[in-house]
Amino acid sequence: MTVPRAVAVVGATASGKSALAHAVALESGGDVEILCVDAMSVYRGMDLATAKPSRRERELVAYHLLDLVDASDEYSLEEFQRAARRAAKEVRARGHRVLYVGGTGLYGRAVIDDLEIPGRYPTIRATLDARAASELPALYAELTALDPLAASRMEPTNERRILRALEVTLGAGRPFSSFGAGLSAYPPSTVAQVGLRVELAELDRRVEARFRRWLDEGLLDEIRNLTANPAGISKTARQAVGYRQLLAHVEDGVDLETCVRDALIQSRRLARRQRSWFERDPRIEWFDDPRAAHERVATLLSL
Repeated sequence: MTVPRAVAVVGATASGKSALAHAVALESGGDVEILCVDAMSVYRGMDLATAKPSRRERELVAYHLLDLVDASDEYSLEEFQRAARRAAKEVRARGHRVLYVGGTGLYGRAVIDDLEIPGRYPTIRATLDARAASELPALYAELTALDPLAASRMEPTNERRILRALEVTLGAGRPFSSFGAGLSAYPPSTVAQVGLRVELAELDRRVEARFRRWLDEGLLDEIRNLTANPAGISKTARQAVGYRQLLAHVEDGVDLETCVRDALIQSRRLARRQRSWFERDPRIEWFDDPRAAHERVATLLSL
């Protein structure tokens, strides 16, 4: 049996990709189901500033990979990849088509390219972290001896990359570089990608308008509910742009407008990082016109 083609709609936050994907899925009459590729929409109770589909939208279209864990839980890329594989398999088993949508580039690559993701080794990492401040040159020398290829791909001053490569090499018992070419390679994929591009000034305008709408819709109350949970908010969930800045107001009493300004600055920066990430991928077919992008996604899903 031929496996129906999957399509991914990508782009920066506030580019309109979610609305496009919803419209395409709605028109399909149930034949297309959406898999949300977002690092923060996996958390229950974090709804507004993760731009989750509304309850009504979820009644009309099948959505997956939302509300997987409580906001007090940590949730890894590896866990997301496994959940996405299961969801895609279930959609295909129903004879339906998979439409990925989201702006978390790393999560998208993990799903689209089925990346082999190295594990985490907390004990080893703690030891390396303790040495990093005074022994970074020695740690780089150790990496060079153990995995010269990985060492050649990074600067000897890049602490984050050196520590991660050593953590994996020591913990897995195999070179970090053996886990594949990683994010610098863009191999052929069975998932077609359509990008929606918006001029930066317009993107900034949308980011601000949307965030202020979220405030009007109760974002502060949503955050207060999260902080009221005795289990707290996980370190990872706290990193969500918008939530992180407003938590400073809710928990520490920082002036609200100061926190809102910071959230808008960070949201604009996020949009630019996402745009740069996706523009590096030569496999993405870009559109400035959302109507043309809509037609292209629908056509690809029908192949």
